[in-house]
Amino acid sequence: MTSTAKLAVGATIAAGCAVWALAAPAQAAPSAPCSAAARACVDLSTHQAWLMRGGAVTYGPVPAMPGMATAPTDPGTFRVTFKDLHHRSTIFNNAPMPYSVFFNGGDAFHQGSLNVPSHGCVHLSPSAAAQFYVALQPGDVVQVVS
Repeated sequence: MTSTAKLAVGATIAAGCAVWALAAPAQAAPSAPCSAAARACVDLSTHQAWLMRGGAVTYGPVPAMPGMATAPTDPGTFRVTFKDLHHRSTIFNNAPMPYSVFFNGGDAFHQGSLNVPSHGCVHLSPSAAAQFYVALQPGDVVQVVS
């Protein structure tokens, strides 16, 4: 024979009794403003970035600092061209660009300041840059929206 009882919040149950908990209502998955084809997404207006697969967000949003007004990050759809774990800039005084994932000529996701705009790249925190580096491969689609 099975019996049921309503329990007050914080009530205890005797050992050996089975307890069924109702699952919390499902939260909507965070959305990104990019197409389902994008593997990485950047929103220039909100300074956020995501990793995606099949239109679903797999990581993010994370803070992202794009290029300054005089050297902006271009909006558009690009492909990852190459990666370099310990890249150093040949243009900007050998500046370190850890976890670089290049997607538009000299523009790349890489570890950098989240307070100072770049010269066209997308700065990410150390942990986010590492995630993007591991997840993205040459040929993956990067979409940058404004």
